[in-house]
Parts: sequence; C-alpha cells; structure tokens
Amino acid sequence: MLDKIAGSDRPLFLGVERSIAGRAWRARLRLRDEAQAAAIAQIHGHGDALSRVLAGRGVTQETAAAFLDPTLRALMPDPLLLQDMEAAVERLARAVEAGEQIAVFGDYDVDGATSSALFVEFLEAAGCPRPFLHIPDRILEGYGPNAEAIGELRARGASLLVTLDCGTTSHAALASARASGLDVIVIDHHQAPEVLPDAIVVNPNRADDLSGLGHLCAAGVAFLALAALARELRRRGHWTDARPQPDLLAGLDLVALATVADVARLQGLNRAFVVKGLAVMRGRARIGLSALLDAARVDGPPRAYHLGFVLGPRINAGGRIGDAALGARLLTLRDPVEAARIASELDRLNVERQALEKATLEEAEAEADRQLMRSNRLSCLVVAGEGWHPGIVGIVASRLKDKFKIPAFVIAKTGKVCSGSGRGLSGVDLGRTVRMAVEEGLLQKGGGHAMAAGVTLASERIDAFRAFMNDALEEDVERARDADALLVDGALTARGASVEFIRALEQAGPFGAGNPEPVFVLPDQRIVDAAVVGSAHVRARIQSGDGTRLDAIAFRAVGTPVGDALLQGRGRMLHVAARLGANVFRGAERVETRIVDLARPDHETW
Repeated sequence: MLDKIAGSDRPLFLGVERSIAGRAWRARLRLRDEAQAAAIAQIHGHGDALSRVLAGRGVTQETAAAFLDPTLRALMPDPLLLQDMEAAVERLARAVEAGEQIAVFGDYDVDGATSSALFVEFLEAAGCPRPFLHIPDRILEGYGPNAEAIGELRARGASLLVTLDCGTTSHAALASARASGLDVIVIDHHQAPEVLPDAIVVNPNRADDLSGLGHLCAAGVAFLALAALARELRRRGHWTDARPQPDLLAGLDLVALATVADVARLQGLNRAFVVKGLAVMRGRARIGLSALLDAARVDGPPRAYHLGFVLGPRINAGGRIGDAALGARLLTLRDPVEAARIASELDRLNVERQALEKATLEEAEAEADRQLMRSNRLSCLVVAGEGWHPGIVGIVASRLKDKFKIPAFVIAKTGKVCSGSGRGLSGVDLGRTVRMAVEEGLLQKGGGHAMAAGVTLASERIDAFRAFMNDALEEDVERARDADALLVDGALTARGASVEFIRALEQAGPFGAGNPEPVFVLPDQRIVDAAVVGSAHVRARIQSGDGTRLDAIAFRAVGTPVGDALLQGRGRMLHVAARLGANVFRGAERVETRIVDLARPDHETW
C-alpha cells in the first residue's frame, strides 16, 4: 500500500503520484512515526486509527492524554505576559471603579462581534454604565476606527475607548481620539507595524511582544484581558455578595466561535478554548446563539463545523451586506423574542449573501482565467470588478484561492478608492506582504494576518499592486506548490465508515487550522450513481467490493476535475479520498462522507 519515494519521508499512498485533482497522495504518518502510533495505542488503549491520527499530528505517548483533554488550567498563561496588558488592566480597573462611560469599538466580523460582546457583558456585570457599542458599517465607514464615529462616542460622554479586533494600524483615528480627551486601549491580533498608534496596544503580534500567543484571535486576547481585569478587581475588593464576579467561563462559547470562524490555529490554548467553548454552547444558555442555532436549523449538539460554516457565516452576513451591529447585538441579548427576530434576519441576509457571492464568483473566475491564460505561473491572483459588493469580496477570494491553489485578492471597484480582501495559502504570510505594499506606497491602507488581509487602494494602483504581490510572493508560493500533497491518514472500507468510528476520531478534534481534519481513502470504489445537487455540489453513491454502499458528497465540485470524474464515471472504479463526519437528521445520527479527491487505480485506464 505504501511506496517509498526517494528523497521524501512521506511515502506515496496507494502509489498515487497524481490524482484526478492533480495532487500526489502521501501518508500523513511518516515512517519514523509508526512506532509512535503503536506506543500511543499500547499505552493509552486507543484504537489503531485514532493512534495513527494523533501520531500524524505530532502527538506522542507522553502528550497524548493532555492533547485529548486540553484544559484551561494547564494551558492558560498569565495574561500579563502580553506586552502592555498590565497598563490596559490598570486603566480598565480605574474606569470600572469610577463608573466611567466606556465605548467599545469592534470589527464587523465574527471575531469583532464576539470580542465586543464579551467586553460589553463583563463591564456591565462589573457595574459600569452599559458600554456604548459601535460596529462600523463596512461600506460607509470601512475597517477599523474612524474619527467621525469616535467623535460621536466622545460627544455622548465616553471617556475610555476600547477597540477590539482592530486599531493596531489606526494611527490617525486614534490620534483624533486622544486629541478629544479619550483614553484608548487596543485589543487586537493583526499584524502590527513597527510604530504603534498613540494608545495602550495589547496585541501578541506586536514586534516587541514575547508572549508567544500570536496564534490567538482577538476574542482569545479579549478573554485574557478580562481574566486579568477580574483578578485585578478582586485584588481591589471590587467583587461583593451584591456584585459577584461574572463567570468568565460562560463566555467561552464566544471565544470558541471566534477562534474557529477566524481560522486561528487549533493548537495549545486555542484547542482548550474550542473544546470547553463547545461544551458551554451545548448548554444553550446564551439566548442569542441558541436563537441562531434554531434559525440555522441545527439539529443536535453544535460541533466545530457549525461554528465555521453555520453560525460564523450568519453573523458575518450582517457585517457584509446588512446592519453590521446585528451580530454583536444578538450575542448580548436577554430577550428571546428579539433574539429570534435578529437571528431570522441574519439567516435571511446569509441567503442573500450566497446569491451575491454566486454572481460575483462567476465574474471573478472568468477574470482569473483570463489572467492565467496570459501567465500560467502567477503567484497571486488580483481581480477587480465594477459593481461587486465590498462585503463579499473576502468569500470570493477564498473560493478563488481554493480553486486555483494560489493566494487571491478580490477588489470591489467603487470609484477612485477601492477596497478588497485577500486569502492566502498555508506557508504564505499574506498579512506581512500587504504591510510591505503599504510601506511601498501602493496601498492607502492594508493589514491582516497570515491567511487573510484587507486592502484599500486607488483604482489606478490595482495593476501595480498585482505586479508587486506576484513578485513578492513568488518564492513562498513556489514552495507551497511543491508541498501541495494530499496527506492521507489511512485506508478505510465503506463498511468501516460508521458513526462509532467517527466518534472515536472526534476525540482528536476539534479539527481546523493547525489540526487538520483526517482524510481517509476508500480504495477501489465503484461509482454507482452521481448527480448535481444544489447549485454546485455533486452527490454520489459508491460501492465497495463486498457490496457495501455509501452516500457521499463533493461540495462545490461542479465544473472541477473531481466533479466531472464523478458525473462521468458511473460504473467505473476509483480510489475515493474523503473526510468523514457525523450529522444529526431528524434526531438520528448518521455518517457524512465528503469527497475531497479521487484517483484511478493502477489497473484502470480512462
């Protein structure tokens, strides 16, 4: 089954050098790790499949127990390790004790909404007047703090401004805040310039921050800040029987949601946040999230999948094409009727967003094809179009990146000044490169993190920006292309793809960035039937040699080599690479098989 390739410590899987999608299949488990998998199975009593999955992710027999049960007690650092956290906590504590009016300014995505909700809830429970909450309109205000909104918050009586998931690069806006008499605290995680704005900046991605917590999303940083604030207020005797300390752990549902939706690496503390946060969410104590789960028709306990692909897109829909503050407001509601109304509105906006995305994606793919015809070795796609909604360009960029396997930026032309969003590949630092483009004067604004970035630029600079990104990313993308193999965790029979098997695998979850979902190959499967479902998916029924049949789906596969092979392959034999999960339908748990690639068996010719 495993054929060793010279010069590689990851052997080919089933000898597949080039799949139908054009990728090599390689065993995730290196040959030197086989003994580690056996040791995990022997010492901890786990099954072979789970032990191999763990060993393939660098888990050892010594670390297996802690990996499978990540705890905050073991993984939570002292928040004061973060640069300027002590100053931020001291200023917040003074504001709480004095009952100052605090303004919270959050980003318009899930991370910003959850961070803002965490702060608003805690400060109100601590006895502050209800904080002013401002989420900027993506179209009218753009990303990050702006002088006009800050001026309004100051005029309403705010004396302290806290920015969440934004602010690290907002020099001018925060200078205006300071000039108006506002103190400013920035809680963020985006790439930081060398010169910081005039504020207390808590950001683990500052150049001078040595905490090692740069993998946290903003909600994770906000949680640490509130933990430190709770401790400081306890030291000052603020908490009493009449005003008990808020239960910080109750906010882990929001931290988990942000961590997954913002594609933060699910390692270390982030894994603990998501594992414990999902447990909190399953209790459905947060009225807003419970209403959104109902509106999204989630049947059964929420999983990491629901955070990234069900709840996240609906909260984002408000910021993309509707009222940007809807998500943050929903997450702090105590009125179930109002929560149901907002959840329904976000669900409706998400449907509208999907329609806009489909139309824009068709145009963007056509432009990408034209660019690739002119040069088939592009390192970065930069496409732009008139009439594209600025709120969906990030999603379209993600689709282009997935299809063409290179970083992609999608820019909405809205006059002389345009805005766009980019999505990157693993191993390619998009945020750092965008900051370089800002320093080169190609962008008016730009920033982000390794996998995603936003840009604002003059329309006449789009071509120059495209050329810069292709030159700057060429070497990194070339290395990413060379490493673009599908890593396979093992082989599986159709009969073995059971709910019990999936439950065993889920112990190694949650899966996502930094902890990839396992991929299994079902060898020699006959394609019994295949058909298009929805607008772009292909549903197939496959059958193994013993007659066992399995229903599977290839998402967004129409028009791709994998989708074409399924639709044209009735009766043929194929190796099927898939991710397996469980979902609940009408109260019954069942296996969901998601096809990610196909390969022709050695003995089969087409």
